[in-house]
Amino acid sequence: MKIMVSIQLSHQYGWVILVGVASAFLILWQGMQVGKMRKKFKIHYPTMYSTENNVFNCYQRAHQNTLENYPQFLMLLFIGGIQFPIVTALAGVVWILGKIAYSLGYYTGDPAKRMKGFFGYIGLITMLGTTVSFALNLLGYL
Repeated sequence: MKIMVSIQLSHQYGWVILVGVASAFLILWQGMQVGKMRKKFKIHYPTMYSTENNVFNCYQRAHQNTLENYPQFLMLLFIGGIQFPIVTALAGVVWILGKIAYSLGYYTGDPAKRMKGFFGYIGLITMLGTTVSFALNLLGYL
């Protein structure tokens, strides 16, 4: 049996879109930081990680980790935001701020300091909750 679902977006979904745009600036900022370190330490493409410079590797790893987590962030943001735009947008901001703190901690060259951004997972888990709730609502369980 095929059931069609029509979704109307609240005007508040605009906040979700703006958080998605803000996250693109996070990715851009991190990439620029890696580029600066490539120049400073003379680490040329296509070298991904340095065998001699751990500080560069910390910059590269902060960016790479964000890229590894970016698809699920966007999926949770845009889907969970359909039903819960404000909560999901705020959770997205928490994730972004967590990634900034994570990056700044990593940029010290001491990988343990990346844990300063651990609070970003509160945002990610909240978005997971809004997305699961939306899915269960679509399935008629909520």
